Amino acid sequence: MSVESVFPALEPLLPRVSKPVQYVGGELNATLKDWDSAAVRWCLMYPDAYEVGLPNQGVMILYEVLNELPDVLAERTYSVWPDLEALMREHDVPQFTVDGHRPVGAFDLLGVSFATELGYTNLLTALDLAGIPLHAADRTEEHPIVLAGGHAAFNPEPIADFLDAAVLGDGEEAVLEITDIVREWKAQGCPGGREEVLTRLAETGGVYVPRFYDVEYLPDGRIQRVVPNRDRVPYRVFKRTTMDLDAWPYPKQPLVPLAESVHERMSVEIFRGCTRGCRFCQAGMITRPVRERSIEGIGAMVQNGLAATGFEEVGLLSLSSADHSEIAEVTKGLADRYQGTNTGLSLPSTRVDAFNVDLANELARNGRRSGLTFAPEGGSERIRRVINKMVSEEDLIRTVTTAYANGWRQVKLYFMCGLPTETDEDVLQIARMAKEVIRAGREASGRKDIRCTISIGGFVPKPHTPFQWAAQCHPDTVDDRLRKLRAEVNTDRSLGRNIGMRYHDGQPSLIEGLLSRGDRRVGRVIERVWREGGRLDGWSEHFSYQRWVDACASELPEFGVDLDWFTTREREETEVLPWDHLDSGLDKEWLWADWQDALDEQEQDDCRWTPCFDCGVCPAMGTDIQVGPTGRTLLPITPVGNRSPVSNPALAPTS
Repeated sequence: MSVESVFPALEPLLPRVSKPVQYVGGELNATLKDWDSAAVRWCLMYPDAYEVGLPNQGVMILYEVLNELPDVLAERTYSVWPDLEALMREHDVPQFTVDGHRPVGAFDLLGVSFATELGYTNLLTALDLAGIPLHAADRTEEHPIVLAGGHAAFNPEPIADFLDAAVLGDGEEAVLEITDIVREWKAQGCPGGREEVLTRLAETGGVYVPRFYDVEYLPDGRIQRVVPNRDRVPYRVFKRTTMDLDAWPYPKQPLVPLAESVHERMSVEIFRGCTRGCRFCQAGMITRPVRERSIEGIGAMVQNGLAATGFEEVGLLSLSSADHSEIAEVTKGLADRYQGTNTGLSLPSTRVDAFNVDLANELARNGRRSGLTFAPEGGSERIRRVINKMVSEEDLIRTVTTAYANGWRQVKLYFMCGLPTETDEDVLQIARMAKEVIRAGREASGRKDIRCTISIGGFVPKPHTPFQWAAQCHPDTVDDRLRKLRAEVNTDRSLGRNIGMRYHDGQPSLIEGLLSRGDRRVGRVIERVWREGGRLDGWSEHFSYQRWVDACASELPEFGVDLDWFTTREREETEVLPWDHLDSGLDKEWLWADWQDALDEQEQDDCRWTPCFDCGVCPAMGTDIQVGPTGRTLLPITPVGNRSPVSNPALAPTS
């Protein structure tokens, strides 16, 4: 395949599509390397639109890690909107990278990072546009190795037919190991062809190659077992975990988007993992153990990132950023350093019981006082015990009262609907809580103009969580409860007019549930949906519930199962789950015990501060949870001056 830029053919099409700037590349800090000097060539894809994909930290980190190697190049590709897809097909323009506008099919590896399962049809669009056979079994040495990563890769079975391999867990060290294997295989003249290089990857124990495993089914449709069909392949595939975050201070040169993106900020990941034990949260379970970046490491990344980008906001990222053991020192140190500049700080993820007004005041010291966001997740005390979200209503009211008394006017509260054991009353309690927030805020602030927004999403059971056995709530039930909730909010107009309500209907959540807990038989459904026009299913204007329902009705009866079998059916303890051979480090017996605790409405403490609960991760990893304080300080500790590129982006380096 030609490696020449397709831009001469692409450029005339761009005036005919929406947001053409997202396809032109050339962002600040982007890297374009000589093709012929590279021994291994990666194309990294985030399977969604540019505005969602470019800020993704995972892709950005791997892009930089790979491009630091002198004989390796990495370029990026994103999903194209349907308007450009139609023109590309009409004018024979293949899927391209935004860096060099090279054909994706010419690369050695196509690494796809899935944050959500609703991006699966986008993978098929990209493969088809790239001229890569949809089915891995039809590919030859001429085609890239298609690898999946990201959270959805912890159950890649629904897209097993379309993948050559999947990587579980952190990617920094994994991509380097994969690169070494492919480099050596190519240097040896590609012995044994595609089969051999995939076998070498599988032998590491950290790369899953679906074709090397056979799935056997019971007469009732359940899985009997999943077994290797090659001698050199392990029975279980283990996740990768990067333990020392300070050794991986990426991205050092964050990308700055040309088009508007969902996050207009420079982000620093301050720690990975979470031990709060929220039973619905796949991210918290699969990223254990907790690994904190040191305070000096955070300070250096913030300073270098701002100098390299000119952003005016720094997001301190993690699953629950205020849980960093030195978060007070981090925020005060950064606020001191950037006081008097245009640089603002934000914690996108804050728990009610980890929040305090001193922390919030440090974040708002430069005059930026936006709304505060908290996630009680469940409306009633009972349902919060079920999901192990140990936040009392008293905690919430006390927190927001303090915030309103200190000048905040807007609070956003996140909830879920359709949780296991949930009743109508659990959901209606959300309205009562929101009204109490308004009352408390008015009393604390002496003002009437305060607001509370409740945002509600549908619950989706996820693999490797205690809720992986749970029956998913039907969309009709979810939508009915949300209608009742809206009516309950409006029973008192004096309070209800200050309460905003945003929610997603239950239909996309059910399809996400099908894809998150499905097995290889669901691949037929995904392909049919795609062939029937399914694109960008994560966007409400493109998602079609009926298309998915019809595809399930067409493809699944042959196997004796249906949409409800994969979604609204509760699993039993002994059932072999599609992902049981993929090891997240969590002990399945511990997950089941926690599921039973949920049904009994029993809470479990955070194991960072209490004795071990034997979830299995630390012994499996040969490590311990990392927790401060380290006693270190931000370096350098001097405030930023007016001649600094941080306060004056015009002085920032251009490459």
